[in-house]
Amino acid sequence: MNGLHSLVLSEAVQFHAPSITEFFPEAVLFAGTPFEMNRILIIRMIMVVLLCVLFWAGTRKMSIVPGRFQGLIEMGLDLVRVNIAEDLLGKKDGRRFLPILTTIFFLVLFLNITGIVPGFNIAGSSVIGIPLVLAVVSYITFIYAGLKKHPVAFLRNALFPPGVPWPFYIVVTPIELVSTFVLRPVTLTLRLLMNMVVGHLLLALLFGATNFFFLGFQQWFGYVFGVGTLAFGIAFSLFEILVAVLQAYVFTLLTAVYLQLALAEEH
Repeated sequence: MNGLHSLVLSEAVQFHAPSITEFFPEAVLFAGTPFEMNRILIIRMIMVVLLCVLFWAGTRKMSIVPGRFQGLIEMGLDLVRVNIAEDLLGKKDGRRFLPILTTIFFLVLFLNITGIVPGFNIAGSSVIGIPLVLAVVSYITFIYAGLKKHPVAFLRNALFPPGVPWPFYIVVTPIELVSTFVLRPVTLTLRLLMNMVVGHLLLALLFGATNFFFLGFQQWFGYVFGVGTLAFGIAFSLFEILVAVLQAYVFTLLTAVYLQLALAEEH
């Protein structure tokens, strides 16, 4: 009887490998309309609202001696202001571009972190829309900063780097055009997107395997493998938190670096 029970249970609990279709869930609200929303869009909206509420609550009654909550908000803002904006762009330009750098950092961070939040279990930035939009914003800001400060020299020096013999511009200029004006937004988009996609697939694989080993077997080796995949799943969940923070930091840092290059005096 026990053997029959084990056989039925093992047939009922099957292992389902994660697939790319998980990033394109079915609509749950307003299906068939221009306002159609799936699970990932809802996660994005929830995190944007949460982000706005947190910063509103943390800054609405500022005091000279901050409390714990205000201090935490100020610490986060100072991370972007001091370590990214002012460090790379100086105080004047750092404060000028601080709003957009701060928005990019915290939006990417909050959308990344949903990949390990129970109930969400997928990053809001794991579909190309958000990474692409933020990369375009970064790119437009970079172009704007360069043209605003050096209308002629910006494009000239970007496409025709000084000090290069004229005949070599036949090769150098197309390379500079692609690397500066094409690859930058592409690499920004893909770096963030691929990290979030791979992280979700890996966690889904590990926890799916854990469920399968614990419930699909009634033998000791199933529990052994299940404990192993569970341990790896917990470890990679902690690692995903680090990845979520690092990707937000790197995306913001690269945006600041591009702005620094656009504003450099040699242009």
